Amino acid sequence: MNHLLRQMPPVHELQRDARFNGMAAETGTDESILTDILKQIMGEIRLSIINKSWNGPEPGEGAFLDELFNRLGEAVNKQQDYTLKRVINATGTILHTNLGRARLSDRAARHVLDTAQNYSNLEYKLEEGERGSRHTHAEELLKEITGAEAAMVVNNNAAAVFLILRALAEKREVIVSRGQLVEIGGSFRISSIMEESGARLVEVGTTNKTHLQDYERALSEETAMILKVHTSNFKIMGFTKSVETEELARLSAQHENVIFYEDLGSGVLYDFRQHGIGDEPVVSEVLKMGADIVSFSGDKLLGGPQAGMIAGKKHLIDKLKKHQLARVLRVDKMTLAALEGTLADYLKGEKGIKNIPTVHDLLLTADEIKGKAEGFIARLKEQTDEYSLGLQKGVSQVGGGTMPDVELPTWLVVLSHRQMTASQLARKLRVEADPAIVVRIQKEEIHLDLRSVTEEEENLIIEALTSFAK
Repeated sequence: MNHLLRQMPPVHELQRDARFNGMAAETGTDESILTDILKQIMGEIRLSIINKSWNGPEPGEGAFLDELFNRLGEAVNKQQDYTLKRVINATGTILHTNLGRARLSDRAARHVLDTAQNYSNLEYKLEEGERGSRHTHAEELLKEITGAEAAMVVNNNAAAVFLILRALAEKREVIVSRGQLVEIGGSFRISSIMEESGARLVEVGTTNKTHLQDYERALSEETAMILKVHTSNFKIMGFTKSVETEELARLSAQHENVIFYEDLGSGVLYDFRQHGIGDEPVVSEVLKMGADIVSFSGDKLLGGPQAGMIAGKKHLIDKLKKHQLARVLRVDKMTLAALEGTLADYLKGEKGIKNIPTVHDLLLTADEIKGKAEGFIARLKEQTDEYSLGLQKGVSQVGGGTMPDVELPTWLVVLSHRQMTASQLARKLRVEADPAIVVRIQKEEIHLDLRSVTEEEENLIIEALTSFAK
């Protein structure tokens, strides 16, 4: 053991090795940082020698230096590697929460890059040459698309709910149907958010049935707000009754200083119902029905970045903008750029809206996906014969806590490798492919749903599968 330790090369000699200097130049790592990593590796080797667990080449051999610099290269690459990585979503779940929900359109992504790499007029009025407000950038677009008097953006819809309750109903009563006291992702509950905001919850009705008279009986001098929560992440079926938006809007209008607020959650700016997809209410319709204020997400059915949109009557939005929490919950320039780029496509009509990946993927027909799948199978067969391949009818999910009862008809590429199990192949696709590829596994087969896969990504999947077949 001692003779092995004595043969360990000193660090100053390793620093003169061409491989050390080459690695510093190639990776752009300071020599001091590279030296620290090298010392750490040397320490680990010494410890393994002392513990008699070292099974590599002896320090006096040339192969030892090869091993040492290989480890150094791996350690540097691991240190500099991103943990947030691109993933190809071949599951068919369009708004996959674990995979980042909505993808940005090309226009939105370009606007983010341009805004991030340069100075911008984030809070500056170019014409007047004076300080401005970051709220204005998305507000005008949201007003035009939704018909609202005013609008603002915070960092997500949960933040929007919290701000609205805190600023407009603190220490006062908010009436909510018991059937709408939902829990959203991460165990965040409407009732808990309300408690934190300082508003007092008044539950009315039952889990499955709430009538207008339940709200009427609950109204008092302490009532600040009637809140309707759109149950976008679940459905109650059967013997049910809820009160429509128009009825609650009329009821609140009959009582001075009672606000009617509807939390829409999913954020639908385009009517998917015209294509027979779901029954999600469109934001502009809800405002026309009389809602004083609404809130909704940016990275769900809207198809933009994570953000919480608030739209409605100007005097209420103005109050929210002036609240101290508005600064705490505000979004940065890149989120605003992504949102502005996304909203701009909505103003172009059908053609522009279909440039938004979420909308595009939702509207793909089963026949279009079948064509994609057939082409995929033909191209993969040209590259390798190591897979058993077939087509199968299936369904895609919308995901992201939206349209829980909607199943979109699709066609699945079903494949299996002649030697690897489905789990082994799926792991290789996740871990070894670049970019990582996430798939479905069912009955010991890989199921690829190309609804959420671009043509470029199809080629990358084929490339990965071909390399794994060898």
